[in-house]
Amino acid sequence: MPKNKFQDAVFTAIMAVIMVYGMIVYNVALNMGGVFGETFLAALHELPIMAPIAFVLEFFVVGKLARILAFTVMTPEDRPQFITYAISICICCIMCPVMSLIACILFKDTKTFGTWVQTWGMNFPMAILYQMFYCGPLVRLIFRSLFREKSGQPQAARI
Repeated sequence: MPKNKFQDAVFTAIMAVIMVYGMIVYNVALNMGGVFGETFLAALHELPIMAPIAFVLEFFVVGKLARILAFTVMTPEDRPQFITYAISICICCIMCPVMSLIACILFKDTKTFGTWVQTWGMNFPMAILYQMFYCGPLVRLIFRSLFREKSGQPQAARI
């Protein structure tokens, strides 16, 4: 969808904020024993820390790696939405363990290998489902509305 580096940065920023916030809400809800009004507020405290980390990781490292991995099972001739799904899944497969590790180091009381594995195991199914069914489609909708395709007609003719 993004056509240049600027659009790629905007897309990645929107994705990072929405994906990270959703995952923080999920983890805060797990820690609180349920979803309450204050769950959404508590999640906002971690967002300014975790969203920039996710952006930098995805934009500079994970995005490129995920594309390489996705094209080991996809070809450029495959349907574009399937390529998008493959890349999204590969991004989740890389980002989930890395972000779970960072969250464990920064926010968990117990910083052990077992805590990280448990956090990763709890987060992975949620991350995949949230990405594929909610976050991904929402971010693509927002992105398409921000960067509308030009139809080839002169501006005056479209008015």
